[in-house]
Amino acid sequence: MNEDVIAELQSKIAYQEDTIQELGAVVITMQKQIDSLEICCQALKDRMREVSGSHGGGSDHDEKPPHY
Repeated sequence: MNEDVIAELQSKIAYQEDTIQELGAVVITMQKQIDSLEICCQALKDRMREVSGSHGGGSDHDEKPPHY
């Protein structure tokens, strides 16, 4: 192989390694965001269960208001 080809291949490999490291960092950041959103979603589900349980199972929305 000629030296120019080897240098070009080394350059491409170095670029790919940098790109892989950057993508890995992005994946880690996204996973942290996903974990945080899952925690928030679970908290909202729990809160909705609490609210619907304290209102008699959610059947109040079918009743007419007292002024009717």
